[in-house]
Amino acid sequence: MPEKRPKSLAELQHALRERTREVQVLHRISESICSTLDLESVLKHIVEVVVEVTKADACLVYLLSERRDELVLRASNNPHPKLIGRISVGLGEGITGWVARERVPVVIPKHASNDPRFKFFHRLPEDRYQAFVSVPIETKGDIVGVINVQHKRAKRYSEDTLALLSTIAKQVGGAIENARLYEEMRRRAFQLDTLSQVSETVVSNRLIEEVLQLIVSMTAQMMESKICSIMLVDDASGVLRIVATQSLSEAYRRKPPLKIGQSISGRAVKERRPIYIPNVTEEGGYFYRDLAKQESLCSLLSVPMMMKDKVVGVINSYTSHLHVFSPEEVKLLQAIANQAAVAIEHTRLMEKSFEMQEALEIRKLVERAKGYLMQRRGLTEQEAFRLLQRQSMNLRKSMREIAEAVILAEELQTSSQLPRKP
Repeated sequence: MPEKRPKSLAELQHALRERTREVQVLHRISESICSTLDLESVLKHIVEVVVEVTKADACLVYLLSERRDELVLRASNNPHPKLIGRISVGLGEGITGWVARERVPVVIPKHASNDPRFKFFHRLPEDRYQAFVSVPIETKGDIVGVINVQHKRAKRYSEDTLALLSTIAKQVGGAIENARLYEEMRRRAFQLDTLSQVSETVVSNRLIEEVLQLIVSMTAQMMESKICSIMLVDDASGVLRIVATQSLSEAYRRKPPLKIGQSISGRAVKERRPIYIPNVTEEGGYFYRDLAKQESLCSLLSVPMMMKDKVVGVINSYTSHLHVFSPEEVKLLQAIANQAAVAIEHTRLMEKSFEMQEALEIRKLVERAKGYLMQRRGLTEQEAFRLLQRQSMNLRKSMREIAEAVILAEELQTSSQLPRKP
């Protein structure tokens, strides 16, 4: 067996430099991930360090979704603000999905797009890059995401660089998971706060129009909706009409009513269940696809507003990009929808109560007026009532106004007949 050749001084110096660089990089990442729990800040710093270490033309970080069935683009060094959160690949799909499923790094020094596992997104300029490295991000034995490093030209990656990338991926896995947990806690706290505010709004003494407007505004913020709207059932005409939305679009506000059973909102009312549409611009059963394209609408969750066994309307939540609503999000929107239904029913009961009080007051006034007419003119009760009706029709005044006029005239006449004090 041949003896190992002793390393030269230059080789030892190079190895020392690499180890020193690795320690410095890991130290920087440790300082960064310990200084914040904000996920976006953590991801941004990871991308910056990886680009600096590898001299990459592009670095993209994909994270596993909440449902753990796909990877979503969450960070990139290139300006992709419109694509962050909108590009996703399934586990096993493309090189990124394959690395996440197999938990094995992939290194392609040139012609990366020729790899049979490669998936083109067309909207990503990185699809045209030559060299490609993809490493899994793991923590406690679970996959968290994938880091992709790309170069425009062919590049042979050194073992030291690949080892450093793998080490970075392993180190940041825990930080990403902690940041995601913190983000989830903040999101749930915000949701609970929103539900509390909705409850307070429902029991407030505000007008129903103001209540519904506040509900859609708070819901849009909580659900991160592009457009949130409430449509109520008009029992007389059997249609759904928009009564509140936070959207400033006049085109959307003027959207024509829908018949029960028509389009997605009408189906939600008829079927009494939440309905999810991944992309309304591609959904044949959606009536206003041109308007949806104009407003850049994509996914829709339509939830019926239930009061006991009666559907009074729907709440619609639209996103501007493809979004799969989680069971938790559906439950939250259903809770808000039901609270809105309670507010509407409460208002209707109050209106009925006011109407009953108004009717009782009018009846009392009419009875007084009839009594005066019967006494002054010697009329029967029926004749007095018909006289009030004729005056109401002839003068186009309400029965209340006619009765009040008769009572006022009687009181004036009575007061004029009282003896004056000396």
